[in-house]
Amino acid sequence: MADVKKMATRDGYGKGLVALGEAHDDIVVLDADLAGSTKTGMFAKAFPDRHFNCGIAEADMMSVAAGLAASGFTPFASSFAMFASGRAFEQIRNSIGYPHLNVKIGASHGGMSVGEDGASHQCCEDFALMRSIPGMVVICPADGVEAEAATKAAYEYKGPVYLRMGRLAVPVFHEEGFEFRIGKGEVMREGNDIAIIANGLMVYEAIKAGEALAAEGINARIINMSTVKPIDEELVMQAAKECGKIITCEEHSVIGGLGEAVCSFLSENYPTPVRRIGVNDEFGFSGPAAEVLEHFGLCASNIVKTAKEFLGK
Repeated sequence: MADVKKMATRDGYGKGLVALGEAHDDIVVLDADLAGSTKTGMFAKAFPDRHFNCGIAEADMMSVAAGLAASGFTPFASSFAMFASGRAFEQIRNSIGYPHLNVKIGASHGGMSVGEDGASHQCCEDFALMRSIPGMVVICPADGVEAEAATKAAYEYKGPVYLRMGRLAVPVFHEEGFEFRIGKGEVMREGNDIAIIANGLMVYEAIKAGEALAAEGINARIINMSTVKPIDEELVMQAAKECGKIITCEEHSVIGGLGEAVCSFLSENYPTPVRRIGVNDEFGFSGPAAEVLEHFGLCASNIVKTAKEFLGK
């Protein structure tokens, strides 16, 4: 695993925007003075006439994106997740969500892995906020290749999309040319003893946990559920019926995110025991990303521990 290539999902987002810009003239990219951090600078370099720095004014940026969408363009509006989903929530809800405009929101630096930026920037509420907006698609890719593919899929979808990317470079386990389908999960490892459903950087942690559990005779099914809304209900149902117990893993609060989406679906359709791994209703703190993630249990070792306790091993 030490030789695995690493890339931040925000880099995949930047690459995806450039590829879209080359293929489609209607693509425009907006940024809130963070082009270097969100990686929209790649698009700005390639297509300077179609990149607009709106300054540190995220609410205004979302309103501009709404106007561009209403005029026939396909805007990607980018900022840090905390500001894209939090500071601009009203504009996203009323100006983008309510009229169901074709705006794509590229939110980088999501979750605890922002590390040293601390609690003010560690956004673990964005899934909950964006899932609450009717018609909003919410996506959190697991690696750079999937992020690039998800960016292209977001363009093809007609309607508002929230794309959440991370700052931290994470292992790449998808092959180049991977096709992303909104609302469809993927089985990364087969197994019937327990199912582990994850998204974002937690997918690779789940894969590592699956390997560790297999060494102890526990066969865990690992599922990448990058679309938080809508989730792949068919895959969740299959996991519930064939595995009997489910663990969800996300770099987000346990309130309002992937775990809650899975639990809500199962409680009404096929009640199944579930354990949720995420941030337990608390704020973060400043520190090296790896240490912060480990502190909150967002790591393979905690997934292994939770699975063994859940199974009574």
